[in-house]
Amino acid sequence: MFLLGTIVNGLLIIIGTLLGRLLTRIPENMKATVMHGIGLAVMVLGLQMGFKSANFLIVILSLVIGAVLGEAWKLEDKLNSAGDWLERKLGSKGEGSISQGFVTATLIFVIGAMAIIGALDSGIRGDHDVLYTKAIIDGFTALILTTTLGIGVLFSAIPVMLYQGIIALFATQIDKFIPQALMDSFILELTATGGVMIFAIGLNLIGLTKIRVANLLPGILVTGVLVTISHYMIGI
Repeated sequence: MFLLGTIVNGLLIIIGTLLGRLLTRIPENMKATVMHGIGLAVMVLGLQMGFKSANFLIVILSLVIGAVLGEAWKLEDKLNSAGDWLERKLGSKGEGSISQGFVTATLIFVIGAMAIIGALDSGIRGDHDVLYTKAIIDGFTALILTTTLGIGVLFSAIPVMLYQGIIALFATQIDKFIPQALMDSFILELTATGGVMIFAIGLNLIGLTKIRVANLLPGILVTGVLVTISHYMIGI
């Protein structure tokens, strides 16, 4: 079932929110340690994915070209600006805490490499591991956010499921138009490129770095282009 990972993700956001309503006093040290543990697990997942590449030059070029495009387009800055604008608009209405919780949580859960890569993995390969990992992270994050922003966090499950579900549905149709050999190569290199991005997310979660991962996302498109060129023109 290609939507299984997305459904689990949405359910854990809801469960995390409900638990957050009950647990209003979580020690800061406990929050930090749990988040560090999750960050380390994410880093291991990213490394496992990254080592699957059959042509790591494609991964390197995808990340470099993707980073140049992402920085040129200022993706992370634009996403942050959009979030600030939405918070101002919705937060100014009557139920500010609900609006703020909804917008803040949606931006955290939707924007990122794991949402895109995980949904593609679910649709193309039926592999939900990335979305399961993301679900655990999102569930705990929802719990923490709810203790400060309120029940509005719960409603972020709706756009998360729609967004990831649409990507997964699109991914299930890709193999009807692309040769199997090209698809296998694409999946392999996409998994590796995405794994590097997921490793970066893990580094950010444990507080070692502040990598602008959103600006690496164009690397996913670059991977598709490079794999296609390699398949049809270079034959490697």
